[in-house]
Amino acid sequence: MRNPATSFRPDPGSVPDAPGCYQFKDQHGRVVYVGKAKSLRSRLASYFQAWDGIAARTRAMLEAARSVEWIVVDSEVEALHLEYTLIQRHRPRYNVRYRDDKSYPYLVLSTSQDVPRARVQRGSIAKGDRRFGPYAHAYAIRETLDLLLRVFPVRTCSQGVYDRAARSGSPCLLHHIDRCAAPCTGEVTPDEHRELVDGLADFLDGHTGPVLRDLEARMQAASDDLNFEVAARLRDQLFAARRAMEKQQVVSERAEDFDVVAVHEDELEAAVQAFFVRRGRLVGRKGWSVDKVEPLSTPQLLTSFLLQLYAERDDDVPPAVLVQVEPDDADALGTLLAEQRRATRSGQQGRPIQQVRFHVPQRGDKLTFLRTVEENAREAFQRTRLKRASDFDSRTKALKELQEALDLDEAPLRIECYDISHLGGTEVVGSMVVFEDGLPRKSDYRRFKLSVDTNDDFAAMREVLRRRFTRLAEERAAPVEDDAPKRFAYPPNLVIIDGGVGQLHAALDGVQDLPTDETAFVGLAKRFEELWRPGMRRPVVLPRGSEALFLVQRVRDEAHRFAITYQRSRRTSGITTSALDDIPGVGPTRRQALLGRFGSVAAIRRASVDDLVAVPGISPRIAAVVADHLGRVKEHG
Repeated sequence: MRNPATSFRPDPGSVPDAPGCYQFKDQHGRVVYVGKAKSLRSRLASYFQAWDGIAARTRAMLEAARSVEWIVVDSEVEALHLEYTLIQRHRPRYNVRYRDDKSYPYLVLSTSQDVPRARVQRGSIAKGDRRFGPYAHAYAIRETLDLLLRVFPVRTCSQGVYDRAARSGSPCLLHHIDRCAAPCTGEVTPDEHRELVDGLADFLDGHTGPVLRDLEARMQAASDDLNFEVAARLRDQLFAARRAMEKQQVVSERAEDFDVVAVHEDELEAAVQAFFVRRGRLVGRKGWSVDKVEPLSTPQLLTSFLLQLYAERDDDVPPAVLVQVEPDDADALGTLLAEQRRATRSGQQGRPIQQVRFHVPQRGDKLTFLRTVEENAREAFQRTRLKRASDFDSRTKALKELQEALDLDEAPLRIECYDISHLGGTEVVGSMVVFEDGLPRKSDYRRFKLSVDTNDDFAAMREVLRRRFTRLAEERAAPVEDDAPKRFAYPPNLVIIDGGVGQLHAALDGVQDLPTDETAFVGLAKRFEELWRPGMRRPVVLPRGSEALFLVQRVRDEAHRFAITYQRSRRTSGITTSALDDIPGVGPTRRQALLGRFGSVAAIRRASVDDLVAVPGISPRIAAVVADHLGRVKEHG
């Protein structure tokens, strides 16, 4: 077979012999693959060789591509960084992506707040907060935190509980059982509470010696003074601190920081495990799985993974990483991570950049520990393969069944579903959810606030579909050289309208003069879950228990959930702030300050002018205006 990429092969002389990144794009201008190269000319030439000399997965990418572009940079380090940036921006279909095996919990200290709190949290954290972990199980964090609260009684309550205690002047039960120092009621000052938070952070960072020595000294001093009650309490705190330390496995006799990364893979899939060691103790671990949609060697896979890992953990890049083999472009990668490490650590500016080292242990305790991480990767690979094989087979079957039932030219790899939600014709909103390859693509979800609030689902559906496909036409018409991501420029194979024939016709009316040639439309009737196609007198009824029906139901339920969530959030926001919106001189900042202090509009209405003046940013004049306005609302409302 002739290589289809030769139809858009650039003149070899026009491709620079320099480092850089290249992007293959499909017929819609969507980026399908991003790569880097030390020499763009030689690397791109490899894609236009004889067809039988190209790997199968690369062939699939070349069949989807219609053009190639490149960006020249000054060094391999810049190429590495640019490749990662482009992959994160465009999410190309044929670049490898790492998925968390599950959502791992962290212990987070909200140090960005004036009065920080400790909590268990999954996902991203606010800028300025500190996190420890991730841990394999949430209960492991809670057990450790419960022990450490006896030594460092920091706040763990929510903002609502904290504000209620501050207003009432009475601390909650946690203070009475010595698990909180009660900064809410002034039992400790904010600075004293911050010292407790810093002490907890140092302990979790592995600086345990000073804490233990201080507790022992204070316990001995209390005992010498015959203050046995205080001595007993300090003894219990010392015991709790040692118990918490025992939960952190000792990996190295030296107080050193490093991460250990191991990969277990075959030609199509891989599992990666990362263990995090700080001051010689194992403080966290995390796992990822990946489909190898591009042909990567183990060193290349490691480079790709380490870029992803330390983009997520940019505040915690260690000086050394233990690996099975050296990653590809190790020098460039080490320099890039060292720059990141220095940029996020205070006091390091101006010092010579020390590369992050990649070490392949050959003997001793570190080799033994690496083997343990490798075994974890192997077990995770086997578990993921069994689960993913079942999931992939069912998704493939569902898409095939849907294609046959709706008589589509190809399987609907991208499905979009739309739903309308409102409350009696008020706060009318629409939702768009996207499924690709049978899985939700939440980054492409969209919410629509309708231009007119009216109890007319047909008009609402007409407006939502028109706005979506107008955006499709606009992005397609945008200049090709525009490097901004074009999420709407990729047309859906199938659009599902949550509703029967009426909603379907309304949607079609909205897009009648817009480009929809590549898209099939169906309406999903609620009562019998039947699919209506335009111009068909009878609906398509999917068999009960079929994979296709399960997929359609899942897509519909997700669209409904997304619409309801948005509609409720708008309704709640409107109720919460409506009485404050029209007060002269009270903007978003003052409104937030008032609600943060009193908790509700009703509580603000009950407050005196003196209470209002005590809120930061509220002057006596503004307080009088607020009281007068809410008083009128109360009298006439």
